[in-house]
Amino acid sequence: MRLAKYLAHAGVASRRAAEEMIAAGKVHVGDEVVTDPARDVDESSDVRVNGKPIGPEPREVWALNKPAGVVSTASEPGSRRAVTDLVDSERRLYPVGRLDADSTGLILLTNDGELANRLTHPRYGVPKTYRVRLSRPPSDAELDRLRRGVRLEDGPTAPADLERLSEREIEVTIREGRKRQVRRMAEAVGNQVEGLVRIRIGSLELGDLPRGAARQLEPGEIASLWEDSAP
Repeated sequence: MRLAKYLAHAGVASRRAAEEMIAAGKVHVGDEVVTDPARDVDESSDVRVNGKPIGPEPREVWALNKPAGVVSTASEPGSRRAVTDLVDSERRLYPVGRLDADSTGLILLTNDGELANRLTHPRYGVPKTYRVRLSRPPSDAELDRLRRGVRLEDGPTAPADLERLSEREIEVTIREGRKRQVRRMAEAVGNQVEGLVRIRIGSLELGDLPRGAARQLEPGEIASLWEDSAP
């Protein structure tokens, strides 16, 4: 693994900040000061920052029931809270994908970059399910359009699984994850989203996790997410 990536995975700093540390001569590999961020290292390489031994950070995955008004970023420069503020962990966690500030429900946070990529990259097609309340009752024709895929400004959407739950409430499963995709899909058929809750990512369900609460996933749940994202 490249040195800068190793430091980032160990929770020392972001990849860019790690590259700056390396360039400043703060990183040793064994007895050697290393200024090349692309230097290959592993757990046996005796990596040190300012003399402190650096090892791989234990991997964690958390599920959070995101409240409205909380942003899906690792830090928020404005006045709004970030999802990382709601998770009680000493690890350097990042949100897996995004939920816009007005949306609520299941979001994952982890320090496992490979798993995060597998869960968000379109090539793996991990399904994400949303419970959606619309501003008016959709017609059967509109629901069929959503199932088949609609055209957005960044291209047509893939087919979606969709079930009508009540007059104005539907459940939608998509496998893409574009920005505000479900809201834009509703707008494409002349409707508006009044409420959106993500209830499932792959095999992991939100369940009865209280709004604003987070829990660390069990090893079996993490293994299932890896299976969900298998190529």
